[in-house]
Amino acid sequence: MRINALFCAIFMLYFSSCHCSANWLEASQTATLLVDGSPTSRKIPDTMFGIFFEEINHAGAGGLWAELVSNRGFEAGGPTTPSNIDPWSIIGNETNIIVRTDRTSCFSRNEVALRMEVLCDIEGSITCPTGGAGIYNPGYWGMNIEQGKTYKLTMYVRSMDAVNLSVSLTSSDGLQNLATANIVTAALDMANWTKVKLPLEAKGANVNSRLQITTAQKGIIWLDQVSLMPLDTYKGHGFRAGLVSMLADLKPRFIRFPGGSYVEGEWLRNAFRWRETVGPWEERPGHFGDVWKYWTDDGLGYYEFLQFAEDLGASPVWVINNGISHNDQVDTSTIPAFVQDALDSIEFARGDPDSKWGSVRASMGHPEPFGLKYVALGNQDCWKKNYRGNYLKFYYAIKAAYPDIQLVSNCDGSAGKLDHPADLYDFHLYTSGNDMFARAHQFDRTSRSSTGPKAFVSEYAATGSNVGKGNLFSALAQAGFLIGLEINSDVVEMASNAPLFVNGNDRRWSPDAIVFNSWQEYGTPTYWMQHFFKESSGAILHPTTLKTSSSNLIASAITWQSTEDTSSYLKIKIVNFGGDNVNLKIVVSGLQNVVNSSRSTTTVLTSKNLMDENSFKEPNKVVPLQNMLQNAGTNMDVVIGPHSLTSFDLALSETNYWSAI
Repeated sequence: MRINALFCAIFMLYFSSCHCSANWLEASQTATLLVDGSPTSRKIPDTMFGIFFEEINHAGAGGLWAELVSNRGFEAGGPTTPSNIDPWSIIGNETNIIVRTDRTSCFSRNEVALRMEVLCDIEGSITCPTGGAGIYNPGYWGMNIEQGKTYKLTMYVRSMDAVNLSVSLTSSDGLQNLATANIVTAALDMANWTKVKLPLEAKGANVNSRLQITTAQKGIIWLDQVSLMPLDTYKGHGFRAGLVSMLADLKPRFIRFPGGSYVEGEWLRNAFRWRETVGPWEERPGHFGDVWKYWTDDGLGYYEFLQFAEDLGASPVWVINNGISHNDQVDTSTIPAFVQDALDSIEFARGDPDSKWGSVRASMGHPEPFGLKYVALGNQDCWKKNYRGNYLKFYYAIKAAYPDIQLVSNCDGSAGKLDHPADLYDFHLYTSGNDMFARAHQFDRTSRSSTGPKAFVSEYAATGSNVGKGNLFSALAQAGFLIGLEINSDVVEMASNAPLFVNGNDRRWSPDAIVFNSWQEYGTPTYWMQHFFKESSGAILHPTTLKTSSSNLIASAITWQSTEDTSSYLKIKIVNFGGDNVNLKIVVSGLQNVVNSSRSTTTVLTSKNLMDENSFKEPNKVVPLQNMLQNAGTNMDVVIGPHSLTSFDLALSETNYWSAI
């Protein structure tokens, strides 16, 4: 659509950014951007931009993984009894019911079960309260139950007595009944542990619900591994659909998992152990993530991470523990067991279905190998005493067995040559917004050696007091840094923001890209900033020359092709990190295709205040706004508003459409 001068002036006053002919608006600064659009320009790596997942902020347990029950196996206190059953609570009081844990489960790797002794009855000296006595689980700060949807309940039950259990989904106070099913058996029918499956179809809705298991019949009942999963998970694989859809919209080319410090643990005894997270979910022991201080049942395990990457069409990047935690480490002389563990993990992902670990994967429903090609050896461990010695043991063993796997070192190779072999080196950057923007030139002086490892910027974020919980300032600082990575994509192979998720009820780290609770989710400005780069992976990078006296401007240009209709676009991105309007002349040369102005657009991420954030109350306060680009062509005069990220997508056509010159 066409934007007249009056509308553009109003638009600029409100959004602090506009792209109109220079003679319409007086800009405070002037600049020229020269773009060489010739097709011989350099290709950006196919894996350039992806995502990094870590179990932090309840990102997986209570977030990405759709399991609604928290501490489903009553194991959160560890293998000893009595165990910590929080957040399970009793319905009734001590005269009605006694609840404790013991080690009588049928699962050898998680022996803790719940013993529920009901003292009351329908009649007699101790009568049960209305609705019966029992236990309830509120999930992760409330379960979101939606009317008309079906939830799959699975649990294990044992009792020598007759069983008459009511399983319900209710409001947090128990007064609103949303769904109910009954389990009724005669005495001794469940003398052995029995797996029970029930569908619960919600007749009402409540975003703060709980699961109740009650009875009005005297007796002793053991319960274990109580799970409640919605049926409508992403591709049926157990992931929360809304959160995964937001990630899919970013078109990530890789996913790095499972951390982060989560991989290391404060102590090795609490580090992520992949073997403990595969096989039937009921048999997984779970573990305490002592870095971020909460228990995970490990329903979201190694297999699920691989499946998640496949569902997103992204390459998995598997981060292994190399015998080092935050506080203890294995000596290189005794590291072979850890090396074999790493080899076994790769066999699980890539082995034939008749191999030892490939058969375990096949038994879980995925006979075909996963496409694992990247393995990171440790996380932020380069400076630790045993890292290099351990690293080399892993490196040569993995390369001997899987020569095609790309191995990632924790040591920074941006300033000088590494003293050990690597395919990639890990580069982490957490810094202030101003420094983040300046770091756009971080890799300008990195050696261009064709044999040296390239950078994997696997964790970057603008942090500090002035970025809030993820504001516009933070997003723009990171956008400038990413443009610098695009420009240096001959020496930078991959990049991902961190952290990815935060549950609004357990913010251990801030800022983050996506915020959620039991029933809502929204993207921070950092999330929306990444949308400007989702076409960059595999695109053609064009040389640009920015003529300006300002240090607050940075720009890049790529040609990308739509996967939907094969249309091609020249995308020009510009960050204005300063507080003044910029009158920018854009001159494109060398294009073989003409510009189709009727399909060209401009997209702007900005807001009235640099510190503006999104929230559950205002989830779209800072989001990109797209409009048709009037007079799109190879010679344009535009105004770039202050504190903004702007993208011009010039549609390219083989036929001779009108183009403003």
